[in-house]
Amino acid sequence: MEPIQIGDVIERLDDEPFIEFLRRDSMSLEVYRLEEGATDPQDPHTEDEVYYIVSGSARIQIGDDAHPVAEGDIVFVEREVEHHFFDIEEELVTLIFFAPPYGSLAED
Repeated sequence: MEPIQIGDVIERLDDEPFIEFLRRDSMSLEVYRLEEGATDPQDPHTEDEVYYIVSGSARIQIGDDAHPVAEGDIVFVEREVEHHFFDIEEELVTLIFFAPPYGSLAED
């Protein structure tokens, strides 16, 4: 597999807030974008996830704790834990690693 340029993936977002661009048996990757002032509609996921902040700044609520995030930060969120971004001060672009792949543990 050839290297993936994150800028190329971001360009593919169009009007969608996220796009999955890699999926394997053990993990999946998405790019997620929220505009300045947006409301993050996330619900807890059934998989562990790691956010890498590509650009922008905001705060993230994880359970009862809130933390500022900015370009270069890495945030781990355990499966089933309530979380969302808020106070989005400038367009927020994140790379999300899901393990196992997003939706693979979802109950029917």
